Amino acid sequence: FMTTGTGQISIEDCCKDGRKRALNDEDCWSLPLMFESNTCMAVQEQCCIAVLEDIMCTTGINMAKDQGSCDILFTNTCETKTTKTCCDCCLLGKAAQEVGLPCDHSLSVGHRCSQVSKSCCLDGAPNNQSTSTQQKECRWENRIIYDKYCLFTLFVSKQETRFVLKRPCFGSLPDINECLLGSSNCRGGERCINTEGSFRCQREVSCGTGYELTDNNNCNDIDECETGIHNCGPEFECQNTQGSFRCTPKVKCGVGFIQDALGSCIDINECVSQTGLCHRGQVCINTVGSYICQRNTVNCGRGYHLNEDGTRCLDIDECKGTEKVCAGHGCINLLGSYRCECHSGYIFNSISRVCEDINECRHYPGRLCGHKCENTLGSYKCSCTTGFKLAADGRNCDDLNECDGNPCSQECANVYGSYQCYCRRGYQLSDIDGTTCEDIDECALPTGGHICSYRCHNTPGSFHCSCPVRGYTLAPNGRGCQDIDECVTGTHTCTENQSCFNIQGEFRCLSFDCPSNYRRVGETLARLERSDTVRCIKSCQPNDVACVLDPTHSVSHTFISLPTFRDFTRPEEIVFLRTTVPAFGSYHLGSYDVKFDILGGNVENAFDIIKRVENGVYVGVVRQLKPLIGPLQTMLKLSMRNLTHQGDSGQNIVNVHVFVSEFWF
Repeated sequence: FMTTGTGQISIEDCCKDGRKRALNDEDCWSLPLMFESNTCMAVQEQCCIAVLEDIMCTTGINMAKDQGSCDILFTNTCETKTTKTCCDCCLLGKAAQEVGLPCDHSLSVGHRCSQVSKSCCLDGAPNNQSTSTQQKECRWENRIIYDKYCLFTLFVSKQETRFVLKRPCFGSLPDINECLLGSSNCRGGERCINTEGSFRCQREVSCGTGYELTDNNNCNDIDECETGIHNCGPEFECQNTQGSFRCTPKVKCGVGFIQDALGSCIDINECVSQTGLCHRGQVCINTVGSYICQRNTVNCGRGYHLNEDGTRCLDIDECKGTEKVCAGHGCINLLGSYRCECHSGYIFNSISRVCEDINECRHYPGRLCGHKCENTLGSYKCSCTTGFKLAADGRNCDDLNECDGNPCSQECANVYGSYQCYCRRGYQLSDIDGTTCEDIDECALPTGGHICSYRCHNTPGSFHCSCPVRGYTLAPNGRGCQDIDECVTGTHTCTENQSCFNIQGEFRCLSFDCPSNYRRVGETLARLERSDTVRCIKSCQPNDVACVLDPTHSVSHTFISLPTFRDFTRPEEIVFLRTTVPAFGSYHLGSYDVKFDILGGNVENAFDIIKRVENGVYVGVVRQLKPLIGPLQTMLKLSMRNLTHQGDSGQNIVNVHVFVSEFWF
């Protein structure tokens, strides 16, 4: 409500006045003020504009229903804009009804447009169309409005808002949906429900605690005291308030007391809560339920005492008293007080009136000591971190040579502020204390198996290698094992008719006799090399036809010593049988071909023989395909057959004596 000189005006009265002036065709933007209030003026203007927009929107809806077009509203003026919007939105609803779409679409066209579209879509259903299409001309106070129906005016009362005809018209008058047009007067928190020829307002939320909803949508206060739903105790009386109630004690406190929430009476300290109770020279003393005024007595402040007759205050000389106020420091008496002359390293605290130690380390950080500063009473002292010692000046720190104390088991290197232990070759620093040197077991390292060819023996700070007892000696590098050539050193046991052949780690005494009808080429050698060959060629007696027809022309012996391969990844070529047969010769021109075979001694099929061309001639290559574990001895019997276009023309036998050592070196 707003108060005027003649009474109160409500916001609803301001709105009714605006609607009335709109129906009288007054200008909504220049309405006369019914009350000097910006709020009332704004309500008048907005209610006036709302009525005009409702009339324009209804005109647009009817034009869309009657003419099915909004073309005559093409001019974009303030009055036709709302009319055209409602006309277009009604056409949208009719179009949805014609194609069978639901009337409740989800297009974001605004609240008013959605409601108009839905209304026209529902009105367009069968039996809802108006039978009268005659357009009538109605006049209303010099304004001509073309409408399907005669012009109506708005009737407003305190109970309801409804539309009534201003003048009779022909045809039937349809119901006006005041809720759709926004012309209801429902208040905030109320929902508008359209009825035939009118509408009603229904409250959407409850009235809240302490209120009840009446039949006319108003909230009335509930008298908890009368209905007996209060929770006041027997010592209290119930007093109803708007929306609630209050419990007041039955017992009333007297003067000088105040009542608390539990009903108890508490004394009021008038000396604190009030001023000016006593005259000058008097002091207020609180009593139970009251107070008294008492004459002031002489009260000397701190540092003074009364004279003998009690009329004056005299200074107390604290420096001469029995209490040592300055605790060993100098004392100077002052009127009503004293001051201490503090020694060096102390400062006088004027509040506690004592000499306090000065914390020089805190006042001068980093300026007194090189490393650490420790405060003491009246002074300070410096100290150093680990690895340093205090210098001669007592403030700075010098490096401490920790190596003088022999902290390391072997070698020590002093560094600034610390030291570092290190070990000699063959030792490593302990991970536990960082000072002890422990022997490195080189033989146990991941690479220990490759340090020595045969066996590794760890020693303090080092290691040494050893070789098999017989047939080997330690190499100059101290790690590998070298074969002893017994044939060279003369430590073999071969006779004069035998040839000594050195193999890895051992030796063999070999002797060869040629088969019958074969003779040996060369003499027996005392020592055989790997490249030496013992050869027997065919030598037939006269008229020995069988000997002549024997295809074997020669029998040869060659020798090879092999280790036990430790890492065997691909075939190893060990023997090469070279021929004089030209490669790719023509049989018809008298050329030969050659064929290589293994006739015997191929242990575990560990060998094969292949033919290839080198320098234009055929060469047979014997390969070791897989490792053999020694000690092992075998004789590979190889055949080299010469082929012509007429067949075999003869062969040569080569016996390869293979000796496999027990070791890989």
